[in-house]
Amino acid sequence: MIAKLPVALATTGMLLSTAAYAELLDLEKDELTFGFIKLTDMAPLAVAYENGYFEDEGLFVTLEAQANWKVLLDGVIDGQLDGAHMLAGQPLAATIGYGTEAHIITPFSMDLNGNAITVSNDIWEQMKPNVPKMDDGRPQHPISAEALVPVVEAYKDEGLPFNMGMVFPVSTHNYEIRYWLAAGGLEPGYYAPQDVTGTIGADVFLSVTPPPQMPATMEAGTIYGYAVGEPWNQQAVFKGIGVPVITDYDMWKNNPEKVFGITKEFADENPNTTLALTKALIRAAIWLDENDNANREEAVEMLARSEYVGADAEVIANSMTGFFEFEKGDRRPAPDFNVFFRYNATYPFYSDAIWYLTQMRRWGQIAEPQSDDWFIDQAKKVYRPDIYLEAARLLVDEDMANEADFPFDSDGFKQATPAEDVIDGIPFDGRTPNAYLDSLPIGLKGAQKIIDNEVKG
Repeated sequence: MIAKLPVALATTGMLLSTAAYAELLDLEKDELTFGFIKLTDMAPLAVAYENGYFEDEGLFVTLEAQANWKVLLDGVIDGQLDGAHMLAGQPLAATIGYGTEAHIITPFSMDLNGNAITVSNDIWEQMKPNVPKMDDGRPQHPISAEALVPVVEAYKDEGLPFNMGMVFPVSTHNYEIRYWLAAGGLEPGYYAPQDVTGTIGADVFLSVTPPPQMPATMEAGTIYGYAVGEPWNQQAVFKGIGVPVITDYDMWKNNPEKVFGITKEFADENPNTTLALTKALIRAAIWLDENDNANREEAVEMLARSEYVGADAEVIANSMTGFFEFEKGDRRPAPDFNVFFRYNATYPFYSDAIWYLTQMRRWGQIAEPQSDDWFIDQAKKVYRPDIYLEAARLLVDEDMANEADFPFDSDGFKQATPAEDVIDGIPFDGRTPNAYLDSLPIGLKGAQKIIDNEVKG
């Protein structure tokens, strides 16, 4: 579906604010088409469009929903799309030449958290005896994949593969479900140059399913569970076909999620346009989180429209408004399930990029060992805090944002993630990626490679 903007600002009946008009950049390109997938974390794009923030920057934007992540990526690379809501792993993988080769950058991170892992009702019933209970009888969260181990072993004993879904090989969801499985002692499988299925040595077999199709694919029995963004976990609860067992917030507190991706060529040829679109997206993120999420109900109504997410508002609201429902009636507070601006959510930290690269190396998508400097250099090619901070400075100077809300003195690295913020208790420091890989009990480390479908070295 396409949301169309009018050809000229004069036809909108809207006036630019004095500040915005006074600071209008000399745009190299003002008619833009952006792609997205139908997930709630595309919200900054919808808000920037609906609230007129793109217009304030002199941009005439068309938003187009894409069929899947590959189509979306190809659209940005071949120029059909000027930019897109992307999986954080997509610009990184393309830039290092994994899958598709193209230099894509991100000047803007779209959100933190927002994902969960859901299992079918049948699998949940088999897991429940292994899950500790609270005093009121409800399951104790977060739920470790250790509760799934006996279930997977029973399938193995019967000679049956245990199948789960994720949305794309370089998606956060792939790395999160692998992280969760490995933290519970299950092997999620490896990739190799000669075998890109990611199932070498797997206890659990992961396959790709587009996000909106996840619930139906699980209901059909093709997969027994999945990792996906909202609203497709809450949809399973509403349909009565599955139970989310863990959110990514409970797996890794305030973990990075989607990014806005453009080609380096686009950014180089259209520097002012790039600043303008980044300004509009920052304003949208501020609006989504300001006043303790006071605008979320309005955002839910926006996202529920068919041209955006197209799910029932009630389903979207279940996670967007500070709660998350695990089983019907088991609705728990989750004020940070979706974060769009606070905690520097929109700043493209090098350390976030490095975490994704470590996961690519951990599971064999990066087949050869790499130095710490290599990880850092690749992150700096893709994540562009310099563009972000220039856009933020313009907003501050225009009195559209507060200086204290931006990390103007950052070197691009977050403080190390402490052990207590991660489900496996293993801290992460983006400055030392190989030491981090060495600390993980399951996964490639050091000089290890996949040779003849086995970990060697």
